Amino acid sequence: MTDQNTSFPATEDMSLLIVDDDKAFQQRLARAMEKRGFETETADGVQDAAIKIARHAPAYAIVDMRLEDGNGLDVIEKIHQKRPDARAIVLTGYGNIATAVTAVKLGAIDYLAKPADPEDILAALARKPEDKAQPPENPMSADRVRWEHIQRVYELCDRNVSETARRLNMHRRTLQRILAKRAPR
Repeated sequence: MTDQNTSFPATEDMSLLIVDDDKAFQQRLARAMEKRGFETETADGVQDAAIKIARHAPAYAIVDMRLEDGNGLDVIEKIHQKRPDARAIVLTGYGNIATAVTAVKLGAIDYLAKPADPEDILAALARKPEDKAQPPENPMSADRVRWEHIQRVYELCDRNVSETARRLNMHRRTLQRILAKRAPR
């Protein structure tokens, strides 16, 4: 989905920091944003990002909420201490209202659920503060959101079915049936 407000001034600083501990996603997103004119730099966690922010605070940032060595909100805060005009968005697979409010209070301009499309990210970075976000063209179905959540918890439990079932408060056999099926659309 492309927004009309996705144009950036030609002389604007197009430095972009992408902070995500999912290396494959991080690299795909970096390539996609470079194709759209950004000068990207990547970081795997809070500490790595802090070093890069101290060296050069970016004009734009895309930050995952949960990182192996901490919370993405710490990165947002560090960016805005060094560069208050930076435009940062938070990506997460664990969206909730309280964290979204905190992210915005710390300086994030938007809060997007993973997996986010590069066009949606670009639109969020370019959006003027007074403009509202457009609803997604093809939002995930409720079944797909549930499936994504189960898959994420399963991965975080090192693919341990029993531990995942316990954490999701679900019967182990039910979880096994869900995991054996294809992802819903």
